[in-house]
Amino acid sequence: MTSLLTQRSSGLVQRRTEASRGAQDRERSAGLDEREPRGDERDKDDDNGGDAGDSKEQRLTLMEEVLLLGLKDREGYTSFWNDCISSGLRGCMLIELALRGRLQLEACGMRRKALLSRKVICKSDAPTGDVLLDEALKHIKDTQPPESVQSWIELLSGETWNPLKLHYQLRNVRERLAKNLVEKGVLTTEKQNFLLFDMTTHPLTNNNIKQRLIKKVQEAVLDKWVNDSQRMDKRLLALIFLAHSSDVLENAFAPLMDDQYDLAMKRVRQLLELEPEGESTKANANELLWAVVAAFTK
Repeated sequence: MTSLLTQRSSGLVQRRTEASRGAQDRERSAGLDEREPRGDERDKDDDNGGDAGDSKEQRLTLMEEVLLLGLKDREGYTSFWNDCISSGLRGCMLIELALRGRLQLEACGMRRKALLSRKVICKSDAPTGDVLLDEALKHIKDTQPPESVQSWIELLSGETWNPLKLHYQLRNVRERLAKNLVEKGVLTTEKQNFLLFDMTTHPLTNNNIKQRLIKKVQEAVLDKWVNDSQRMDKRLLALIFLAHSSDVLENAFAPLMDDQYDLAMKRVRQLLELEPEGESTKANANELLWAVVAAFTK
């Protein structure tokens, strides 16, 4: 009798233990499900931001994507002849901040102003978690009276004749972005000797991420072409415009066959021929995105 009671009690304890473990597992899984959206705080304010398939460490900003397209895989630096990427990266910053809900254009009055005449307004000064973005955001927030998109691209690039505004320049942007990509496991750091000087370079170490980026750009104008800018993902649309403005879009299309290349470039030209003023008035359009496009295509 005693042994039977012991067996029953032990069985009851075992079932209770298993039940409690099952409850803990369910709570744990529920907790993970609840934490997942919160873990994506960086893109909560982002309009269509990030790739669902990427981990948080591998999710790249617009600046990092443009730089990655421009970097030579083995050499680890951008073309010495590319003098467009500097201003292109500053345009990336403005759009990235707009997509994250930090910036917007000033409201229109009774008489609608042109995109490039409207000033950039700080909508929220909440930190983004990215040092470069936060630095640019602070400049824009603290500047009174506000400046236009064109002015900010020039000021952040250091392309101003006014010595009192040189402090707005963001320095060593490419090097800082490359270091971000090193931290995300995309690039590595090396020293190369160029006869008269040594230079720090950042060769590609994770080819999968770059290939996924290239495939995303290719598919946007080939297999997944929608022929309507309003239906395109805003971040992807911005990437195509800014990669073209930074003179690195060709690198994404280089592996294509001739007929695919011609079709891709034809569709890119269709996007470049869009009228930013008209596109910015459409439903759900991001006005600051089109203002940056207008600044580079005027």
